[in-house]
Amino acid sequence: MTAADGTPAAGGLSPAQVLAEFATLDTDRQARRGYPEAVYCAGKTPAQVGLIAADAREHAQVTLFTRAGAEHAAAVLAALPDAVHDPDAGLLAWPPEPPAPTGGLVVVVAAGTSDLPVAREALLTARYLGRRSEVVVDVGIAGLHRVLGHLELLRSARVVVVAAGMDGALPGLVAGLVSAPVVALPTSVGYGAAFAGVAPLLTMLNACAPGVAVVNIDNGYGAGHLAAQIAAPVPAEPSADGSAA
Repeated sequence: MTAADGTPAAGGLSPAQVLAEFATLDTDRQARRGYPEAVYCAGKTPAQVGLIAADAREHAQVTLFTRAGAEHAAAVLAALPDAVHDPDAGLLAWPPEPPAPTGGLVVVVAAGTSDLPVAREALLTARYLGRRSEVVVDVGIAGLHRVLGHLELLRSARVVVVAAGMDGALPGLVAGLVSAPVVALPTSVGYGAAFAGVAPLLTMLNACAPGVAVVNIDNGYGAGHLAAQIAAPVPAEPSADGSAA
């Protein structure tokens, strides 16, 4: 489609013209919403993802590439060699350094090691959207003492993301221990009756502890984004004369 140096592809089309045939990038989303557009790689060809990555180089804002397979990652790294790549999370981020953190702490909890790839997607999303983020791993309810050992950290968070498969009970448990909102992140981990994440999804939707919001199955990006918004800095209230307090 295009040469490695960005020269026009066969047929005389420039990279921008080829890109316009399959994508319209929302480059002003950062200004409009406060958060940049992410690139969902699944379903796109590596060549398409590579052209999007080359275009991202022209814009000074964080770009996340989610659900990236090995070939997608290679295409992104060809255009953005310094991008950070987390193969387990299927995520790449550029520029490589996350922005200086503002707002509150996001704590991401993975019920089991098998839930960690989705949890890491949430963690890195929140981090690259400008929040201080920490992860707690392998604290499922089969060993209640494990999550209790992290209570101080959990209670210091502005928001807690809890990734769990199997029965999906951990978010409700955590919500009963902390004052912060909990973002429940069901994963497709589990045996047959887990129905590839449907069982934990239903458990989380039926959590009896208040303050639990649920995202889609394996949607680490959505959970991390929501957490970043919840933990955003609180705007200063205007004073009586209309200026910021």
